[in-house]
Amino acid sequence: MPAILTIPGYQNSGPGHWQSLWEASLGDIARVAMPSWEHPRKVEWVEALDEAIAACTEPPILVGHSLGCLAIVHWARDHDREIRGILLAAPADAERPDALPAVRGFGPIPRRRLPFPAIVAASSDDSFMDLKRAHGFAQDWDATFVDLGPCGHLNLASGHGPWPRGEALLSEFR
Repeated sequence: MPAILTIPGYQNSGPGHWQSLWEASLGDIARVAMPSWEHPRKVEWVEALDEAIAACTEPPILVGHSLGCLAIVHWARDHDREIRGILLAAPADAERPDALPAVRGFGPIPRRRLPFPAIVAASSDDSFMDLKRAHGFAQDWDATFVDLGPCGHLNLASGHGPWPRGEALLSEFR
């Protein structure tokens, strides 16, 4: 199994999304297949993530986007496997009053320290997570916080196909 696992968010990452582009261009990387991209369930997503990590031949790097970030922190709360590092890009906030119904099932969001190196990269104008709240999560998780400035939700709708800055952040774990 690959050394890098991508964990997309709700509805998956399409062909032009930076995670998909990384999978096509970077070696040794694969997407974690979730049981349902349209109807995400926390327990099922965490189990699928654990199975993918268990199949890796070396401690992987996890690269989450949006709801995929929450799957990672829930997994870390309940499992004990070696991880090289995690990049949590534009995490979703399942606890917001206006959170999408499909996302709410991933609350409450674990707030304890992550047992491996982590980076939280967040945007100042992300409609799914307030920047100050993302910073608070990064502190709780003992993660390095990166303020990306105004760049939306780091998806195609916000103009992100390629994401070179993300690749630079990923390289910190390689």
